[in-house]
Amino acid sequence: MKQLKGIILCFFLALVASFLGSRLPIVGGAVFAVILGMVLNKPVSKLTWASDGIAFTSKKILQYAVILLGFSMNLKTILASGQESLPVILSTVSISLITAYVLTRALGLDRKIGILVGVGSSICGGSAIAATAPIIDANDEEVAKSISVIFLFNVLAAILFPSLGQWIGLSNQGFGLFAGTAINDTSSVTAAASSWDAIHQSNTLTIATVVKLTRTLAIIPISLVLSFYEGRQSGKKDLKISSLVPSFILLFILASIIRTFIPLPEALILQLKTLSKFFITMAMAAIGLKTNLVHLVKTGGKAILVGMVCWIFITLTSLGGQSLIGIL
Repeated sequence: MKQLKGIILCFFLALVASFLGSRLPIVGGAVFAVILGMVLNKPVSKLTWASDGIAFTSKKILQYAVILLGFSMNLKTILASGQESLPVILSTVSISLITAYVLTRALGLDRKIGILVGVGSSICGGSAIAATAPIIDANDEEVAKSISVIFLFNVLAAILFPSLGQWIGLSNQGFGLFAGTAINDTSSVTAAASSWDAIHQSNTLTIATVVKLTRTLAIIPISLVLSFYEGRQSGKKDLKISSLVPSFILLFILASIIRTFIPLPEALILQLKTLSKFFITMAMAAIGLKTNLVHLVKTGGKAILVGMVCWIFITLTSLGGQSLIGIL
């Protein structure tokens, strides 16, 4: 198998990144993987034996990660537990997607980067970008740039939101909902909620996690809509789901249905979730290896601006929505 050497390289980078992510969860393994990959981009680009495996990992392993992610999503349980937060979730997701669309057009930002930053900001960071990138055929630099933007505001949110929530006077339930709807990556949601719990001796982590999982469900409709839209834009006349929706998205939905209606051992669910996370980390390492860091920094201004405005609007919408339904 000619891809094996490159896959092994990404595997070992993912191991290092996962270790660093466990030590600094506010950043997470996937972000460390992108950074490590970009740092090694120049020397690795000369290794012809690695290119096929790196390409395979950045595309196929990423799709396998999304499929496995479906096994962690019990649709009935998530909706039953998170239904109180649905109005706020729907509001924040909608405002972020609309903001990203408007700013992408106004600033002349690359359409694919705008989509990735929009879905990453509004749904669940790296997982949403992983699901969306193959649908819109985003290249590795576009994915890396979007992940970098999402990472920046994840870290800011995890650091600033506990103090912001205390200053505003949020209740424990209010902060749990705020963290779950206004921070897009699970690791950063966990970091912010844990920080709040340490200060207030509370248990907002459970609330924030349930809200975050409920928000993650938006991957399904948004992936389907994007798949149909991209299919129509490419000139496909056949409107069958099988021809317009990538097979990995259909398998992701199938995995979610299996998880919802078939009792699977919790140990197996945990292993599949861990494997999905590691596959995403491997794919991010591969994407980093194919991304020029200097060029990324020089051309990332517009993407950062879009991400910042989305982040601000999501924050304001989350707090405003909670105020309207009386949870603050």
